[in-house]
Amino acid sequence: MNLIRPASVALALLAVAAVSAQPEQGVLRIKVTLANDAQVATPVRRHALLISDNPPSAAPRQVFTAADGTVVLMLRPGSYIVESDLPVSFGGRAYVWTQVVEIVAGRDLSLNLTIDNAEIVPLSMLESPTPDRGSREDLLLEKYQESIVAVWSPTARASGFVVDTSGLIATDGRAVGTATVVEVQLSPAVKVHASVLLSGRSRDVAIVRVDPGVVANLPPLALACPPSRAPSLDDRQAIVSITAPHAGEKELVRGEVTAVQPRRVQTDVRLPFGGAGGPVFNDAGAVVGLTSMAVDPDSRRDDADVVPAVFVCEALAASLPLLPGAEPPAATRLPVDPARPYPAGTLEEARPGTTPNPAVPVMLSSDFDVAFITPPMVHRARQRAGWTGGLQRGRSAETEARIGRLTEFGAWSDYFSDLPAVLVVRATPKMVEGFWKRLGREAAATQGAVLPPFKDFKSSFRHMRATCAGVEVAPIHPFVLEHHLNEKNVVREGLYVFDAGAIGPQCGTVTLSLYSEAQPERADTLTPTRAIVDQIWNDFAPYRAAGP
Repeated sequence: MNLIRPASVALALLAVAAVSAQPEQGVLRIKVTLANDAQVATPVRRHALLISDNPPSAAPRQVFTAADGTVVLMLRPGSYIVESDLPVSFGGRAYVWTQVVEIVAGRDLSLNLTIDNAEIVPLSMLESPTPDRGSREDLLLEKYQESIVAVWSPTARASGFVVDTSGLIATDGRAVGTATVVEVQLSPAVKVHASVLLSGRSRDVAIVRVDPGVVANLPPLALACPPSRAPSLDDRQAIVSITAPHAGEKELVRGEVTAVQPRRVQTDVRLPFGGAGGPVFNDAGAVVGLTSMAVDPDSRRDDADVVPAVFVCEALAASLPLLPGAEPPAATRLPVDPARPYPAGTLEEARPGTTPNPAVPVMLSSDFDVAFITPPMVHRARQRAGWTGGLQRGRSAETEARIGRLTEFGAWSDYFSDLPAVLVVRATPKMVEGFWKRLGREAAATQGAVLPPFKDFKSSFRHMRATCAGVEVAPIHPFVLEHHLNEKNVVREGLYVFDAGAIGPQCGTVTLSLYSEAQPERADTLTPTRAIVDQIWNDFAPYRAAGP
């Protein structure tokens, strides 16, 4: 059994405190429209906007409006400058915008950019006879933005890009890991299943496949294959990647090569959460590889690696022969994250010196401890890092010592950092003492040695099914948390994310069927009590009251 060192516990508590200290974010919704003489509004698509601190303290962030002229940003509280990067031409005139906005934590702010608040500039400002490097990179983003997708595996969130019209998508192999099915998200409202054709923990590149019709209108990125034709990477070479981060629009991330190794190229590129797996381009606009990051949250490296294009080509070549023998997954739309955040202003603050209540409800089955976690519960846990998050209700101290508190989410901490309006059902395998360990402890007792039980986890989580009134409820995300107890042993927890209204009084009866790796065919069934269902439903009352 691994021992928890005091220093490790202190670092864990500091990490929780750091998360607690992070300020809440606000939402900025921008819409750019221009009206003609008949007052018919036309959305301005792909308009480049620069977002910077007011006063500016760093390089501005560049974003682009979608096809409906909108862009949604999550920003920390403060004053910001929103301005056009380049003019937009409309009706024989050129327009630009410059606006100052104030972001307040937990609130939405709408900014409408129209002719009324635009500045008219000379049409000559539209001319760019010799585009610089930044302009060339912007053209790459404009050309390929729709072909960059989000990839959700059970253990990680990544980016990916379309590489073939048959529905093939390349992404970070470390993020996909050993999964056989992942989810690909093409927009905030469109997410579908993808089968994994090629992956594994030892592979740097994963190739996944969606229904070809899903990506029929998206241009595949041009790869210089076969591998012998793939462009190389050199030390100190400037590069740029397109990412599909979890929070915000698709964006460019710039950097340069810092060290060249046979299979991986080190860089100084810093990626947002969910950014690994995006394509990497050189100055000429050629694809030179894809970004990759360590999935382990304890990794000491913050900079991304680049997997050279030669290995992307090899993975693609190995995947193409597999297509004739396998049907593509269905194009059925899957549940997506809620568009609205949980209203931060409704979260209660605990008085100093008190314990936030009520605690996270925990139910016990034969194989698992199952907790039901809502945004207010996570918020209360962050208020007081020393709170055990429901220890007194079925979560043993030894379990928490080995895999953390109920409201610590490991590799998925970034996903939960902004308190998404979702219900989390967490299934933790129970700890038991094996027969031979108990026999040895009892033998020692006959010699006068009193030893504590030598417990280990009974099994690992495999998957879960939830029903409401007998109808299966699909999770938004079927997350899994992996805990490496030592070099050989890994225990897995289920961390299933459901819609805020998935479980409530309307269900009548809610059932959870949990499956372990030890007995994958036998369901361990739980029926949450009415008190737990009511507590969950009441926790989301402010969210339901805030909007449709």
